[in-house]
Amino acid sequence: MSRRKTASPTRSRLSTALFAALALPLAGSAFAQDAATTAPDDAKTLDKVVVTGSLIPTSQIETATPVLTITAEDIQARGFNSVTDVLQKSSFATGGIQGAQTSASFTQGAETLSLFGLDPGYVKYLIDGRPMANYPALYNGSSTFNNISGIPVDLVDRIEILPGGQSSLYGSDAIAGVVNIILKKRLDGTVLNVRGGWYAHGGGASTRVTLSHGFGSDDGRFNGLFGFQHQERDPIWGYQRDRTKQFNVNGYSNPIASRDYLVFSPFTSYKFMDPANCANVTSGFGGTEGLQTRPGFGDENYCGSMFTPGYRTIMNEKKSTQVYSHATFDINDNTQLYGDVLLNQEKTSYHVGSNFTWWGTSVKWGYFYDPDLDDFLNLQRAFTPEDMGPGGFRNTMSNDKSKSYAVTFGVDGTFGGEWDYDIGFTRTQYDLDETSWVRFAGPMDDYFQDHVLGPQLGLDPYYGAYPVFQPNYGAFYTIMPVEDFRSITGFATSKSKTSDNMLRAQVTNSALFSLPGGDAGIAIALEGGSQKWDYSPAPGFLNGDIWGQTSVAGGGDRTRYAGTAEIRLPVWDMLTVTASGRYDAFKAAGNTVSKPTYSLGLEFRPIDTLLLRGKYGTAFKAPTLSDMFMGESGYYSSVVDYYQCSLAGFGPDAVENCPNQFSSRQFFGTQSGNPDLDPINAKVWSAGAVWSPIDRLSISLDYLHWDIDDEVTQQSANALSLQDYRCRTGIDDINSALCQAALSQVTRNAAGFITEIFTPKINVSNETLNAVTLAATYQWETANFGSFLARGSFTENLKHEYQQYAEDPMVDLLNDPYWSSDPVRKADASLSWTKSQFNTTLYANWFDSTPNYAAQLTDKGYGGNRGGKLPSHISWNLSLGYNPIPQLQLSFMVNNLFDKMPPMDWSYPGTSGAPYNGGNFDVYGRAYYMEAKYMFGAK
Repeated sequence: MSRRKTASPTRSRLSTALFAALALPLAGSAFAQDAATTAPDDAKTLDKVVVTGSLIPTSQIETATPVLTITAEDIQARGFNSVTDVLQKSSFATGGIQGAQTSASFTQGAETLSLFGLDPGYVKYLIDGRPMANYPALYNGSSTFNNISGIPVDLVDRIEILPGGQSSLYGSDAIAGVVNIILKKRLDGTVLNVRGGWYAHGGGASTRVTLSHGFGSDDGRFNGLFGFQHQERDPIWGYQRDRTKQFNVNGYSNPIASRDYLVFSPFTSYKFMDPANCANVTSGFGGTEGLQTRPGFGDENYCGSMFTPGYRTIMNEKKSTQVYSHATFDINDNTQLYGDVLLNQEKTSYHVGSNFTWWGTSVKWGYFYDPDLDDFLNLQRAFTPEDMGPGGFRNTMSNDKSKSYAVTFGVDGTFGGEWDYDIGFTRTQYDLDETSWVRFAGPMDDYFQDHVLGPQLGLDPYYGAYPVFQPNYGAFYTIMPVEDFRSITGFATSKSKTSDNMLRAQVTNSALFSLPGGDAGIAIALEGGSQKWDYSPAPGFLNGDIWGQTSVAGGGDRTRYAGTAEIRLPVWDMLTVTASGRYDAFKAAGNTVSKPTYSLGLEFRPIDTLLLRGKYGTAFKAPTLSDMFMGESGYYSSVVDYYQCSLAGFGPDAVENCPNQFSSRQFFGTQSGNPDLDPINAKVWSAGAVWSPIDRLSISLDYLHWDIDDEVTQQSANALSLQDYRCRTGIDDINSALCQAALSQVTRNAAGFITEIFTPKINVSNETLNAVTLAATYQWETANFGSFLARGSFTENLKHEYQQYAEDPMVDLLNDPYWSSDPVRKADASLSWTKSQFNTTLYANWFDSTPNYAAQLTDKGYGGNRGGKLPSHISWNLSLGYNPIPQLQLSFMVNNLFDKMPPMDWSYPGTSGAPYNGGNFDVYGRAYYMEAKYMFGAK
């Protein structure tokens, strides 16, 4: 947070051209435009500022590290609705992610992104250069990440995306890159911004109101800004879109209706036991329930609907409020106090869908025996909107309520003439209440036993293990009374929290001494603090009181400290060298994990219009508190029982001939965190060039490389079974520490068969990634037709390989559709025009082709059904702006201008209710937005 200092009186034409291009507003703000157009093209001075990727103020716009900057004007002109929109549309964001379209995900109410297809937790998020609080719930049930949905987009000044490993400056997590969200700091007068939007196909209507006010004292010593943003958005339900309202009628297999009322046998398949032939349930699912037929399955008939997939949300309902304040007070010419507060309150509501809203006998009883049919059976029954009463599925929506804050206060200033200092304390906290609709196990099973199954009549005559019932099948095929449904279902709330305290002190001198190329600069920073995570699910998820769902508890805390140093050396006019180093240490559970990182950057300017740049360094991710302290959770899987195979005469090289009961042995697995984890390590480097052949034109090309080791995954059950075999057969010393550990993790029953395996998290996986990025900016002005600005960004992943366990072959993530469906290439571009009171921007976002659902791995990449590929996809946004008076801006935006739906994946089966890749695309369709911004008191 160093103060600005005047630059030396020389600056390259490259920086001049870039500054002119970046200064032009995309949205046509009259005030920003005046500032840009009155600046002379041949300006020779530029304030030194701190940019993401360095701690030292510099006047160079392009340095050794590529930075993508998206301004507030960009955000509005391109039609982006949120910070999430901005980041997910970036060409760097090539990785598919879970979100609102992923039914029953662990973090359906949160938003994140994946840079270059890397783990979402590999991105370091900063707000004004300070780390964000981690989201308390875990991505995919196991990974720590950041939720980026609660940032007030109307109060954002700019967003800077810094690709590549940056741990030598920013510490843990900065492997894929750094995202720095910089909020506004100064405002003249008061600004009221009102925005409303709606979708052409229905649902998702939204309103957003933002009020911001700048204030200060007459003498200029006290300055501040206060901002308030409130947003409300309706959900989008699957039934509001043709692609998601029913089962896939164009899939590679015929569509199959949902089996909403089904009696089935493991021996004779479907049993149709309804004396009314579904007549008593035809009102279900909006009158779409009825008699269905599936040839070749037992009695073939059952009661179901083709339209049950539509009963889930594909966009969350959302209500959010953010309050932001920034203030500074100059004690004297050399000392300034500052403070920042960002508060966020958010509620997202969603429904996981009819697939997860049901009851069946299998959970409590497994199968039961019906003596009248002399058969073993299971019952399976969906809950319909009509069971739930007026409002239907809206009555059973789950919701996530979160409160978060970030508070910073400190002092900065100068001493000794050329030294700047900054001492600040930041506290962040994130509280999350996840209220889930649940089925209560005891009441629900008792209800259906009382109303359908009847009293238990002993045990079956064949195995003596399964209960005997004589059900009233007519009662099974009925709509429930609403009061009965409400008596067996309800809501349960899980609570979680994260917090982070950080005290940081930094000194900077951007004119430490003179070199032939200019002044050398140095920055030194020390920081320390504490972190905490706690996840406390509702007790019913852990003790079995909640039917069909489970969870995991966990919590822990640690202290940390770090030291950072950076030096910038303009060796001569053409060459600048930048070096940085950092040491991080984390102490938890009596263990200390430490990691030094470093980087070396070069900037070479052979001519004043060309910059050649490169950077090499290391990065890391410290073990997260969830990786260390997550409690045990269970799962079922199968494994080769190498020991039993060996007793049957088949060694590890001949397990394909081993009897099936040994070669595919089902076991109950338990997983948990591991307090002894090591950091994830990465070697990273980049090389590139920036060329500005004429004023207002710049082109950059960069190559990036990651080599990531010691990634965290679950210990391999197969490897544990193999080690257990080696120890039991004497190949390895059974008394060794290795054998004692393996034998303690593999549990066998009295007959010697594997029944349980404990697979905690370990450091073992590896990943390699090469990518290239291309960006271009060109601005031109005409005498009669106004100003034009064109921008484009392109990313291609050249290589992305992953190895989960040391004994596994490398997986080619760019060509193996079983592991990844990410695009290899992604791009975006915009063309803006401004003249007088009018402005417009056309924005395009492009996805390369991706694997389809039935893609198969071949020696030439992926192929298979329908070529194994989905076509490339492009969507367009258009914005129109008009300033009738200088204080008023009016905007009209159309997102997805041509109402382009995602590529239809015909290879999905007829049982799919969403035949498209929801990790890459959405089916929201064309959206319209109107916005008015009025600036009170502006000059």
